[in-house]
Amino acid sequence: MIVVGGEALIDLVPAAHPPGALLPRPGGGPYNTALALGRLGAPVAFCSRVSADGFGESLLAGLRAAGVDLSLVRRGPEPTTLAVPSLAPDGSASYGFYVEGTADRLFTLPPAFPDTVRALALGTCSLVLEPGASAYEALLRRESRRGALTLLDPNIRPALITDPAAYRTRFAERLLPHTTVLKLSEEDAAWLGGRVGDWLAAGPSAVVLTRGAAGMTVWTRDGAEHSVPARRVAVADTIGAGDTVNAALLHRLSADTGPRHAVDWPDVLSYAAHAAALTCTRAGAEPPYASELDA
Repeated sequence: MIVVGGEALIDLVPAAHPPGALLPRPGGGPYNTALALGRLGAPVAFCSRVSADGFGESLLAGLRAAGVDLSLVRRGPEPTTLAVPSLAPDGSASYGFYVEGTADRLFTLPPAFPDTVRALALGTCSLVLEPGASAYEALLRRESRRGALTLLDPNIRPALITDPAAYRTRFAERLLPHTTVLKLSEEDAAWLGGRVGDWLAAGPSAVVLTRGAAGMTVWTRDGAEHSVPARRVAVADTIGAGDTVNAALLHRLSADTGPRHAVDWPDVLSYAAHAAALTCTRAGAEPPYASELDA
């Protein structure tokens, strides 16, 4: 079982018609990752605090339809977080947020997971917004000590980070030492600063860097480096592409029962690139199903 922890929110995506209209779409990096894992056929549970409002109901319905286990979800009367993406001509997105007093940021540390949980993924807003951010940090430490594979996707949202220096310190000193795989974009890397070698020395066994149309690269602690190209597709937008990469990585890596150095990274990255490319062909975060990748 893979557990994905973090926020579930509503993206208010610009509509083509009428001009200026916004369409509500399910979103949030962790939510998209859990959804993608479910669609890929992986055993996955979502761990979060979700609003009891109508948006919260629709978010859980989407996960349930994808086969995601919701037994670790807690509910609250507070409203659902809203995100407003702005799309650039190339389909890339930046975000504004409505997060004050929302349900997901009041997440608390859950009881011990069953032994069947082999992997944990965390990222995005849930690493920033207190008091939930500290609870997710404690969850990461707990599962790392237990021997679970942990994937961290900082997925930086500058509009939410009021103290960049404090966030960078938390990332380097309190999150990386408990992370197995660090996955981040070129934009994340530039904002965080530092170098791949420094990140690997802090704890992760592998660092995966996504580079948009240039593909993605992995560096491992044993000195290996592998790159794969991106698949060429007609891009609707890039919303959810990085989250799909998270899911594809977790799906392949959590199924690997051999030692970490035995991972076939070119195959893992190619699989992730294919999944992300399919997501980019659709408006909003709509990750592919396993059957689409098989085809």
